[in-house]
Amino acid sequence: MNAPVDVSFFARAAKPITSYRKYWAHRFGTAKFLPTSREEMAALGWDSCDIIVVTGDAYVDHPSFGMSVIGRTLEAQGFRVGIIAQPDWQSAEPFRALGKPNLFWGVTSGNMDSMINRYTADRKIRSDDAYTPGDVGGKRPDRAAIVYSQRCREAFPDVPIVLGGIEGSLRRIAHYDYWSDKVRRSIVVDSKCDLLLYGNAERAIVEVAHRLAAREPVQQITDVRGTAFVRRETPEGWFELDSTEVDQPGRVDAHLNPYLMVSEQAKAQGQTCAREDEANAVAADANARAGQGASPALGTERVDASQSVQAEPVEARAGASTGSARTVAVLPTGGAAQAAVQPIHFIANPAVRLKAPAREKTVIRLPSYEQVKADPILYAHANRVLHLETNPGNARALVQAHGEGITARDVWINPPPIPLTTAEMDYVFDLPYARSPHPRYADEQGRHDGATKIPAWEMIRFSVNIMRGCFGGCTFCSITEHEGRIIQSRSEDSIIREVEDIRDKVEGFTGVISDLGGPTANMYRLGCRSPEIEAACRKPSCVYPGICPNLTTDHAPLIQIYRRARALRGIKKILIGSGLRYDLAVKSPEYVKELVQHHVGGYLKIAPEHTEEGPLSKMMKPGIGSYDRFKSMFEKYSAEAGKKQYLIPYFIAAHPGTRDEDMMSLALWLKKNGFRADQVQTFYPSPMATATAMYHSGRNTLTKVRRTMRDEAEESVDIVRGEKRRRLHKAFLRYHDPNNWPLLREALKAMGRADLIGNGKHHLIPTFQPATDGGYQSARRKNSTPAPSASVPSSARRVGAAPRPGTVLTQHSGLPPRETGSRAMAGKGAGKPGAPRSPAAAPGPRAARRPR
Repeated sequence: MNAPVDVSFFARAAKPITSYRKYWAHRFGTAKFLPTSREEMAALGWDSCDIIVVTGDAYVDHPSFGMSVIGRTLEAQGFRVGIIAQPDWQSAEPFRALGKPNLFWGVTSGNMDSMINRYTADRKIRSDDAYTPGDVGGKRPDRAAIVYSQRCREAFPDVPIVLGGIEGSLRRIAHYDYWSDKVRRSIVVDSKCDLLLYGNAERAIVEVAHRLAAREPVQQITDVRGTAFVRRETPEGWFELDSTEVDQPGRVDAHLNPYLMVSEQAKAQGQTCAREDEANAVAADANARAGQGASPALGTERVDASQSVQAEPVEARAGASTGSARTVAVLPTGGAAQAAVQPIHFIANPAVRLKAPAREKTVIRLPSYEQVKADPILYAHANRVLHLETNPGNARALVQAHGEGITARDVWINPPPIPLTTAEMDYVFDLPYARSPHPRYADEQGRHDGATKIPAWEMIRFSVNIMRGCFGGCTFCSITEHEGRIIQSRSEDSIIREVEDIRDKVEGFTGVISDLGGPTANMYRLGCRSPEIEAACRKPSCVYPGICPNLTTDHAPLIQIYRRARALRGIKKILIGSGLRYDLAVKSPEYVKELVQHHVGGYLKIAPEHTEEGPLSKMMKPGIGSYDRFKSMFEKYSAEAGKKQYLIPYFIAAHPGTRDEDMMSLALWLKKNGFRADQVQTFYPSPMATATAMYHSGRNTLTKVRRTMRDEAEESVDIVRGEKRRRLHKAFLRYHDPNNWPLLREALKAMGRADLIGNGKHHLIPTFQPATDGGYQSARRKNSTPAPSASVPSSARRVGAAPRPGTVLTQHSGLPPRETGSRAMAGKGAGKPGAPRSPAAAPGPRAARRPR
């Protein structure tokens, strides 16, 4: 099936990245690996690098690694690109390894935020790093993007610094920093970079590189979308909208009806009209004079004494419906009219222009860093404004002041980049990647699967990325802040070519593709039915609270790719490892059938995240009913295929908006459905996420932020703070762990639910308490509590961290294990002591890719 024509509105608004004239250095050709040393540069015939990329990850030449995508894209434009991977940041000397870059430094912390990479959700130091050879931790500094930028400036002060990657994207404005529990400045200010490129930056980096190569000063490059930089004042020609304060409710006066008489207006307000009283006095005086033969004056005309005139103004409502004109007349009580009817014309004032300024020349001023640092309400307001200005079709520029007095400067953020077209996506992914780690990481046998193995590469070694972006809008997720809501899809032919390259070129391939996906498994080629609506939409999610009627949910292109890929020679199995958006999947029963019967390896991970409406509404996730519908379809199609397959749901503890009662209800649901979660994910407040703004401010930023809350239930958010309460929420997810029973008993009694404590099937936890060691054995053993010593009683070891061999069946030990070993052993009964341990109990690095 041919790829659909790309008709996105955004495709027509940007210069194609393939349309630039190549830089003169393209004559050097393509490198097998981008050089990481002077010797490799010499082998390529280079005397210098035009661009040097500094990254916190080990250099893996694969399209799933950001530094490789940027490096290969710039190489295809004709530039000589070098890589400095995981340098020693203690001095500037390692940053001089490749010499002085001719054009600029490209700085990134790597595929992961360096702080999330280094610390757990409980702020404990991780002992491993999946992006480092040997899975060794500590090979990059905290806040790596800032540190690397400072060292680059120290090494060569006059070379421009262009900062990018997810760490920069999530910190482009003043942001709440979970690890220091305070609001930090924009990373543009702290890193002192010349330009920040946020989001997927191929389009921006290509333009910036060519303009710098043309000797344009970096200070003048201020019009590239998807960039942020420091400037001192708003340039001429821009209209600035002040959004530095939230609305202040006050007294609201009713608007006067312009078509009411003055007397009627006064009467409506319980008053009398002075003008009317004066007119009545004049009339009375006129009547008195008429009786005496006097001639009172009305205006400039004399009135005949024989005529009795009553000066009562009457409004004729001519044109009242449009307010275009009024007719005012003075009517006599008898006889012909003495004054001609004179219409009143309204003329527009040419000095007052009410037309809204052009959005491309409008900038919104956010509350300053000093304001959001001191006031959580203003922080919530600024975060909400930022998320409303993320659609490339209608987003306006943002500006945020940092500092006061002579140190004052503005961080200016241009609108998001225009998404890549399908042709441009193919161009990026079809570049000549080596698809393996750099040879410098090989072991003595020249291999990368031993002591120097890079787990993150192992996870995606046989996977294919088919799309970018996510319109789910989950508030705890950073995909939208980085990749955007617009889905950018590759063509079918490009995807198939990559599958064939893996089959033919990647060492160790056994015929199984581990994933065809991306941020989500099933958003390929989904989008808005109308390009005009897509360009104007400001909704944070296309699938919450329900699926937008303008969203296409046709999975036919994805089904076609699955069928074509698994039909290729040498392909035994195509698995789907990316997170599945099951509320979309149920809209296409044919897709669910295709997925379940051909692309599930026994277990499928999905993420309901919770069962209760309170936390789900703050996550912008569908209700558990969507999970139940998908589960029914999953079991139906599995039975039709004669397969025993199981769903593994993931949940989040301690998310903003989660009450203790919500976690109790979730624990009851888990027990009722037979799930015993081994891995537990606690909410991690990543910078700039919507849920993080809720965590910091206590307000629901999905609604309008106000000083005075109109509805407590609507706008205030229950925030789970403190180690004890976070431990309690995790304990509810692991209700089956005896180490958690004392904490749960105390909490259930305080909640008035002591009826859930007992030894029956309907009870959540038992009354008895076996001896425990207080430890917890995770599937990732490096991050677990150490096993007890031999001095611990054997009874405690059996209940605690050292269970009898074979008792841990799967990641969720309430699920039956896959049958392995002899039939006699399998015949003893799935789920009973002695059953074999399933490989799912140790998911390894794949667990880093959370289903959405």
